[in-house]
Amino acid sequence: MDVTISNKKQAWLHAVRLRTLPLALSSILMGSLLAANSNNFRWHVFILAALTTIFLQVLSNLSNDYGDSIHGADSEDRKGPVRAVQSGMIELSEMKRAIVILSALSLFSGLSLLYFSLQDWKLFFLFLGFGILAIWAAITYTSGKNPYGYMGLGDISVFLFFGLLGVAGTYFLHSMDLSVEVFWPAISLGCFSTAVLNINNIRDIESDKKAGKKSIPVRIGRNKAILYNWILLLAGNISLLLFALTNEAEGSMLAFLTLPLMIFIGKSVQIKKEAHELDPYLKKMAISTLMWVILFGIGLLFF
Repeated sequence: MDVTISNKKQAWLHAVRLRTLPLALSSILMGSLLAANSNNFRWHVFILAALTTIFLQVLSNLSNDYGDSIHGADSEDRKGPVRAVQSGMIELSEMKRAIVILSALSLFSGLSLLYFSLQDWKLFFLFLGFGILAIWAAITYTSGKNPYGYMGLGDISVFLFFGLLGVAGTYFLHSMDLSVEVFWPAISLGCFSTAVLNINNIRDIESDKKAGKKSIPVRIGRNKAILYNWILLLAGNISLLLFALTNEAEGSMLAFLTLPLMIFIGKSVQIKKEAHELDPYLKKMAISTLMWVILFGIGLLFF
């Protein structure tokens, strides 16, 4: 069901999209839980990494609102929730200023994280490069002359930043070490996060086609996008199983308690065709991913 924006405060809340933050924080939590399991957890890393991720996610959301309005994906034909710029409550110039501010906050927070976490300057500049890349990715997903989200590359970006880099990078900042085993849960989280994006893109197939946004569902069609969604859910849970078996960490399989919920979400996305019917499952998939991480951590640390 579409929501009408009646004032500027409400418009900014819609633009920030608070419902996306739990998913963004999942990678930080996962990396921190893995570090705690190896007795390497550091509170300042967790807090600063979480703060930086929040800034980056809000930056991405604002840039997405701005970019889709510029390129036409947020036209009146769009069936998802109304966007802030599209509603007319926020001017493009205001959104651009907000994007600059969030970029600066992300950079400052990220620099603070690296300053207090790393003593090696080579590692500092390596992670600084990752951070700048993350800011660039957040802004150019739908903004700029050649937004990569319009080329169908958003899935790769989400898999990398919400999965591999998010989890492994957080773990490294805690422990100053990197284990191959960390990548199994990182792959899981990357798959689940990509599933959230895929559900979003399935919902927006028609409006994205008209705007020239060639997302994966637009490129392969709805039926194959549904199959792709099932593959992501399956791959994420198989990665959990491989982690548990190769690390004698059977307790981590407590995360499988979310499997019925993920199956329910997968079936619902397959059955429901209207955009307003699909929209709630974005939130449900994001929340189930966070629940998966929490149960993973409980099982890993206490069982």
